Amino acid sequence: MKTTVNKQQGNGTLITEFILLGFGTLTQLQILLFLLFLAIYIVTMVGNILIIALVVAEQNLHTPMYFFLGNLACLETCYTSTILPRMLASLLTGDRTVSVRGCITQFYFFGSLATTECSLLSMMSYDRYLAICKPLHYAALMNSKFCIKLVVGSWTGGFISIAILIFMMSQLTFCGPNEVDHFFCDLTPIINLSCSNTHTLEVTAFIHSSIFTLPPFLLTLASYVCIISTILRIPSTTGRQKAFSTCSSHLIVVTIFYGTLVIVYLLSGSDALKDLNKVFSVFYGVLTPLVNPLIYSLRNKEVKDALRKAVLRFFVFDKNTDISR
Repeated sequence: MKTTVNKQQGNGTLITEFILLGFGTLTQLQILLFLLFLAIYIVTMVGNILIIALVVAEQNLHTPMYFFLGNLACLETCYTSTILPRMLASLLTGDRTVSVRGCITQFYFFGSLATTECSLLSMMSYDRYLAICKPLHYAALMNSKFCIKLVVGSWTGGFISIAILIFMMSQLTFCGPNEVDHFFCDLTPIINLSCSNTHTLEVTAFIHSSIFTLPPFLLTLASYVCIISTILRIPSTTGRQKAFSTCSSHLIVVTIFYGTLVIVYLLSGSDALKDLNKVFSVFYGVLTPLVNPLIYSLRNKEVKDALRKAVLRFFVFDKNTDISR
């Protein structure tokens, strides 16, 4: 393992590298964990890229719902690539050091993508609200230009909004210790290691969460309250099942995302849950991007039909190529 490099600043020591402890205490399970997370990474990438390809290639998936889904899948590929490759390298080589600048950079992409995901999930819930509760106005309200503006605003807002936190984090000094008790660079573990006054940064982070996390959550919650209320008023059982099937996949994804988010960032400070923070973070940062494509592909009839058609076209094309040869 590399030795942590320090520089002298006045009479103190300035830390320039962190050590991500990760799952270092489970030394006998490092290879098993590496294989497990490698399998998760491969399945996550393949699943989400497949959804992106289907949304782009299949004409019947060129709707607002699947446009948002394609963007969510794209986000998940970036999201998981922010965390897992670095973790896999640490598990394989045993080198858990990361520069302070590299750690802050990882948090920038992680925080930006998490913020963007909150917005995308709220847009998807609003899309389902219009489709179920306002079907006559759906086509007029959720047109292609409006969808593009929403998505561009979501991605741009996510990456710009976190920049002020990154600037403030770059001004922090770290005098030791330098061990981050996590498997990736998150805000709270970094703040806890700083010897600077972090009060302003903590307040700014709280304001950021209040603006970019709470409103999307409330919009998502309000949308599903209206959706469920509308579905329950549908007289026929078949109609209720059909209406619920159009939003059940997204509801599961929202529940997993916000459920783990609440546990990690709101409840993990309690003594009962503090030791389980890393476990919950695995669900939030690693498993959520994995289950999203599985949920949408296994529970969504249109996605399954599009996948079946794509596979059939591939085999027919492959067969015709062999015949022509």
